[in-house]
Amino acid sequence: MEYVYAAMILHEAKKEITEANLNSVLKAAGVAVDEARIKALVSSLEGVDIEEAISSASMPVAQAPVAAPAAASDHKAGDSKKEEKKEEADESALEGLGALFG
Repeated sequence: MEYVYAAMILHEAKKEITEANLNSVLKAAGVAVDEARIKALVSSLEGVDIEEAISSASMPVAQAPVAAPAAASDHKAGDSKKEEKKEEADESALEGLGALFG
């Protein structure tokens, strides 16, 4: 994965993605370089429009669901507290997922 990241860094810096440039970025990051993997990555990226690939691969961030209306009056107090805790846990889990992709 670090090889792809190195290629993305070079792309973002408007540098050519070559074996030498990838080698430099990886060595600067302290990665043990595998020349075969670098060659494979450079050859697989030939003719690829990276901007187009990034935009087509982008995924929208999951939105947290709208909070449920207050519990119905026929629910017991214990049940409504359990539901509130579950909703809070669900919302925090969704926020965590958003951080991964956002």
